[in-house]
Amino acid sequence: MYPLLFQANLHELVWGGHKLRALKGLAPNQQPIGESWEISDVPSSESHVRNGRLTGRSIHSLISEYGAVLLGDHIMERYGAQLPLLVKFIDAAQDLSIQVHPNDELARERHGSLGKTEMWYVMQADPGASMLVGFSQEISKDDYARRVDDGSIVDVLARHEVHAGDVFFIPAGRVHAICGGIMVCEIQQSSDITYRLFDYHRLGLDGKPRQLHTLEARDAIDFRVYPDYRTHYTAPAEGATCVVDCPYFVVNVLTTSTSLRRPLLQEDSFVTLSCLQGTAIITDHEDNSVTLHKGFSCLIPASQADFTITSPDATEVRLLEAWAR
Repeated sequence: MYPLLFQANLHELVWGGHKLRALKGLAPNQQPIGESWEISDVPSSESHVRNGRLTGRSIHSLISEYGAVLLGDHIMERYGAQLPLLVKFIDAAQDLSIQVHPNDELARERHGSLGKTEMWYVMQADPGASMLVGFSQEISKDDYARRVDDGSIVDVLARHEVHAGDVFFIPAGRVHAICGGIMVCEIQQSSDITYRLFDYHRLGLDGKPRQLHTLEARDAIDFRVYPDYRTHYTAPAEGATCVVDCPYFVVNVLTTSTSLRRPLLQEDSFVTLSCLQGTAIITDHEDNSVTLHKGFSCLIPASQADFTITSPDATEVRLLEAWAR
């Protein structure tokens, strides 16, 4: 095995913009691209390798062949033959719907799926851009139904002005929405289950109203109010900073302008890397190397999870690193 790069996997969405094609070095067009699924084992939108002898292979076919060599023994024991994380870049040209995701128990009962806990790292934000994360005041389930009907649900959500580098952890059950003018890197459980509470009476790409899931969402929502929804951290000039450590994944911000070794074999998991700034050379302990440019991601198989990140021109490189729990 060796570090794996992947073919472009872009998703056209009504609220999407035009930044992701540019980030990927692709020719512009008029499609509103909302998401780039960087590393995905979701059956409807699998990632396919674009480097080395495994070029063209899907992640799932590699898991079927290599098993724990790719995923890690612990990950295979916990999740079976599936990649339990999904990595995305999201470009919100318009506000996304107000939404929530179910936890493992509810998702398993209703959909036979993992739940969806996620985190966001803000890659870029227009001046004054904001996110809605969590409730700003307590409401009842009856009040919730009324506010969804009249659109005032937005008035009881906490609004956060954001800037590049901001981090938010979104556990399953927390109501949220990325608003227009923001690009994020999202690390999440491998699930595509979203309950839309409210969508501003917007029409989809097919010209029809987008489906809402008001009743399904009510049972999934955590109605509690929390004192702070933002993750506070300080990224060092060199090294790794943990920004999320939850039951499903660990996420670190990595920064280097020289060389940074990541000895992670003891984590017994694959590792994902998404380049947020600069260009990095990723070299595993068997001297397999890939070049990772800004706006691209790679997967380090569990067997290769002792690797070095090098800045080829001594300028600052910043990456988001994640592995599964």
